Amino acid sequence: MKSKTAALGFASLLSFTPLAHANSNDANAGSNANPETTMNTITSLADFTKAVSEDHTVNRKSVTFKNGQITMAGLLFTPAEMEQGKTYPAIVVVHPGGGAKEQTASLYAWRLAQQGYVALAYDASHQGESGGEPRLLEDPTARVEDARSAVDYFTTLPFVDRERIAALGICAGGAYAINATMTDHRVKAVAGVSTFNYGDGLRKGWRGTGTAEELSAVLQNVAQQRTAEANGAQSATLPYVPGSTEGVTEPDMVEASEYYRLANRWKLDSSPNGFLANSIDKLIAFDAFSGIDTLLTQPLLLIAGSDAGSKWHSDRAYALATSEKELFVVPGGTHMSLYDKDVGKAMPKLLEFFGKHLTRPAR
Repeated sequence: MKSKTAALGFASLLSFTPLAHANSNDANAGSNANPETTMNTITSLADFTKAVSEDHTVNRKSVTFKNGQITMAGLLFTPAEMEQGKTYPAIVVVHPGGGAKEQTASLYAWRLAQQGYVALAYDASHQGESGGEPRLLEDPTARVEDARSAVDYFTTLPFVDRERIAALGICAGGAYAINATMTDHRVKAVAGVSTFNYGDGLRKGWRGTGTAEELSAVLQNVAQQRTAEANGAQSATLPYVPGSTEGVTEPDMVEASEYYRLANRWKLDSSPNGFLANSIDKLIAFDAFSGIDTLLTQPLLLIAGSDAGSKWHSDRAYALATSEKELFVVPGGTHMSLYDKDVGKAMPKLLEFFGKHLTRPAR
């Protein structure tokens, strides 16, 4: 049962958070995909599962890999007709906060594999089917290490070109992917879709309008909860998104609740819409974009909806970054529309970006 402290913590928190076929000998590998390719819109887990099962151009299999002592669970998407002895560009796909590998991360990974890329979606450590204790921890440092470990895994696959590895993240996954790329030069390019820097989001609110007083109140509640748990109280959890749309006025949060909590959308048992309350202090102290001006030397693509309350995160990352960069705005797009409904609008830009930067010079 949640303590009164946890309930008060969530009440304060509400003002801060909602929640082309390729090979190593082809100088243009990954860029042959037609960026104008039309894609059927898929807006539910059931429809996605059916589409993947009927797609004979892509193979999907469950895999595991190590992150230190933690066993990570992933879904590996590969082109069905890979040539023996050839190597392919590969993309790590990082899921949103509160998400799971089977949802939007897999949707993007599948679309990339259709265009000749090897793509990996995985559950964050402490979450989903991945290992790690305590369960339901949202630790930004661990999440960044997850992405680096996914790159480690790619280097063990004989059909992956180690010189053509990239990262893609959605929502919080976008910020984690960017942060990991800053210090992992095995990643040659990084893209964020509906990027959400969790630290900024908690410090400043969903639309960047939070006050210092609100932040202080959240931290006070977190401190009280930690003290309670240290003295025997049960661990408390907080929801990533509203459990229902009743009484919710923030449009992004209405869409988030529908996406994650409705059975006819992307509801999934391994994505229980909860994280440990003692994750909050770790998240508030984290800034995914700290050092981006000097540490990020790889190309950066940011994709955001024009109507997304979270767009300011992409604007900030774009303003701070000094490497080759692009901000692509989807007209009329929202934070959540880029999870499924507007994937077809994001993919051409992603294919253009990865096709350009995951190439080898002609020999």
